[in-house]
Amino acid sequence: MAIFSEHEREHVMETLGELERNVKLIFFTQDFECESCRQSHELLKELADLSDKLSLKVYDFKEDKEIVEKYRIDKIPALAVEGEKDYGIRYFGTPAGYEFAALLENILDVSRGTVELSEETTEELQEIDSLIHIQVFVTPTCPYCPRAVRTAHKLAQANDWIQADMVSATEFPHLANKYDVFSVPKVIINEGIEFEGALPERHFVQHILMAASSRT
Repeated sequence: MAIFSEHEREHVMETLGELERNVKLIFFTQDFECESCRQSHELLKELADLSDKLSLKVYDFKEDKEIVEKYRIDKIPALAVEGEKDYGIRYFGTPAGYEFAALLENILDVSRGTVELSEETTEELQEIDSLIHIQVFVTPTCPYCPRAVRTAHKLAQANDWIQADMVSATEFPHLANKYDVFSVPKVIINEGIEFEGALPERHFVQHILMAASSRT
């Protein structure tokens, strides 16, 4: 059964028509797929079929250990969105609901190889030269979560030291419990810095700089 309605299919094709360069969807699942793995897999297969510039590569979480380690995948379903290089953009859980529109925007950014950030943010990101790991906990019905995810993914695309993960709180309840996720979006940076809400870019970056300075 098709995931996209005819109207949705036309809209997605129109959006993907703006792709400038090839984009790879690198998906991690396993031979016996869990329900969310299967849902993600079907969604991404259908999505990749809608553009010649979009491809889907599937790896087994248990068997393809070298690739799993390369992309720093520790749970499934997982997705890396890759263009001319790996920008550290990750999805853990199904990018459904409000997050699907954000995924399309990320794909467009990756195809262009650039993101729109303020000049101040661009300058501040140059100060970061140690690994920054951002986890943004979301739910599919949260209308504010995509903004937080988009900001995190833009920052990851702009700096090779940053990896930004969308994490589905409903699909990984043990992590939601570990990080006391009672409302979303909730952002965890390097385990030590956290905040709730879709903060403006400027304030988001300040938290990243705090995390970076705590490592020096």
